[in-house]
Amino acid sequence: MKKTGNYGKLFRSMAKEWKWMFGYIGRYKYILVLYIILGLLASAMSLGTSVASKYLIDAVVQHSGSELPKYISLAVGLAVFQYVFQALSSWMTSVVSSKVNNEIRQEIYTHIISAEWEDIGAFHSGDLLNRLEGDASTVSAGVIGFIPSAFTRAAQFFGAFAVVFYYDKTMAFLALMSAPFLFFSSRFLLKNIRKFNRKSRELNGKILSYSEESMQNLQTVKAFDLTKQYSENFRALLEEYRSTRLAYDKFSILTTLCLSLLGMVVSYSCYGWGIYRLWQGAISFGTMTMFLQISGMLTSSFSALASLAPTAVSTATAAGRIMEVTCFNEEKDGDSEKALEILEESRETGVELIFDGVSFAYRDSDDPVLNEVSIFAKPGETIALVGPSGEGKTTVLKLILGIVKPSGGRIYLKSESGKTIDISDSTRRFCSYVPQEVNAFSGTVAENLRMVCPEADDEQLIEALKAADLADFVLSLPDGLNSVVEENGANFSRGQLQRLAIARALLKNSLILIMDETTSALDIDTEGRVLKNIMIADPARICIITTHRKSMLKYCDRVYEINSEGNVEEKQQRNGQSES
Repeated sequence: MKKTGNYGKLFRSMAKEWKWMFGYIGRYKYILVLYIILGLLASAMSLGTSVASKYLIDAVVQHSGSELPKYISLAVGLAVFQYVFQALSSWMTSVVSSKVNNEIRQEIYTHIISAEWEDIGAFHSGDLLNRLEGDASTVSAGVIGFIPSAFTRAAQFFGAFAVVFYYDKTMAFLALMSAPFLFFSSRFLLKNIRKFNRKSRELNGKILSYSEESMQNLQTVKAFDLTKQYSENFRALLEEYRSTRLAYDKFSILTTLCLSLLGMVVSYSCYGWGIYRLWQGAISFGTMTMFLQISGMLTSSFSALASLAPTAVSTATAAGRIMEVTCFNEEKDGDSEKALEILEESRETGVELIFDGVSFAYRDSDDPVLNEVSIFAKPGETIALVGPSGEGKTTVLKLILGIVKPSGGRIYLKSESGKTIDISDSTRRFCSYVPQEVNAFSGTVAENLRMVCPEADDEQLIEALKAADLADFVLSLPDGLNSVVEENGANFSRGQLQRLAIARALLKNSLILIMDETTSALDIDTEGRVLKNIMIADPARICIITTHRKSMLKYCDRVYEINSEGNVEEKQQRNGQSES
């Protein structure tokens, strides 16, 4: 009963995955129908060529010269058309498969970057890339190739069977001797193929994740003299993947050997029966030739139908892995109209930011990070969040950005006119963000800045750099704003990268500026100049900072301390007085 249940679960999973893929197949139904028609015509031409060869050989044996030109023309014409249809099918496959592959990859990418943070955060970036590239290619090939191939091979099989059955019923049934074996072994074959496919894909994802992470942290790997250890770890992953692939190849080779031996038995049985019938004089040489061609076609088309099973399993496995990262709730920007309305009317006056009894706990933890927190910020104020590392400061910033949602309470923005909007992905247009781990993108300084404001001219870029105290350095470079920023900003110091990130955030000219430990690499004087420039740039802007530096607190209007219990207490206001 358990095995039966496992098989039922296997087939239900595959059915669900193929149902998902039919969503893509439906988009190309007209092209696929044309593709199937071309395949059917090619199969018909192939069968026609075999039948024509029978009459051609019989005409030669009977010295019927008057019939020869007709049958020669028929056989050659059918063969030419067969190759033409096959060429057209191949061309259509190339055109459509590339389009499908691009569309699937685009949709996967959009799903990944639009998914809610806690959902997609459970996957390593290397594994996501593996699904985006490898699994997407497998699915696109399956969408375009599997259905037409199934139709074409089935038509070829039934057509060949009908022709053989018409001329000799015994030979037709001899050609199907392998059917019972394939039917009863299918569940075992499907189960093992799926197991090997999933394991090899997961291991490949681990290899990509490990290599990507080690490359990104190469300086740390070298600094701790871990190069040999990482090389050995990578070798172990490759060996595990190789062992899995060898196990699958061994299984595949043995399966192919069994099927080949079975096919050989079937072919020789048909061949022997044909010779016997020819020796009896029951059939002509032409019929014998046709039998040999079509029985081979019958056996090969049946084997081809059987071989579609691994393709179906592989495609379904890849589809299942894609479904795992595309079934999450997506950010919908549902309050965009309201957010734009409030933003437009608050450009000059700013907005208030209010936390009203907010609690939050991550899904994988029972302990709350924040417990009925209340925070208030008025336009023009600078707010500091302080407290030990790991106690919730960055979580507060994620809540403000709408990256995570509160478990209880309410976070909202309020305009001068009294309009309110709850924090969500729609309210990110109010915010600029400078992360703790500074993100520099490959490209030029100008491209790094313009990613938040594509229409900004060079003068605006320079003003933002001046506010971040980085203009003199950038303009001193040989290429100025067009100077290249290498991968992860390797040719810039940490302090320079922090100021570049601040300039990028300022260029967006948002009503709320969020900075997560983003002056930690700056000296005290530079830090002071940058913070003063930020405050002067827009008197209506709320600036929210997390910091461990006491030197920054003198610039803040309010200081909120987060403790280990998830409680937040206002400790200081602009007058410098502490509050209990």
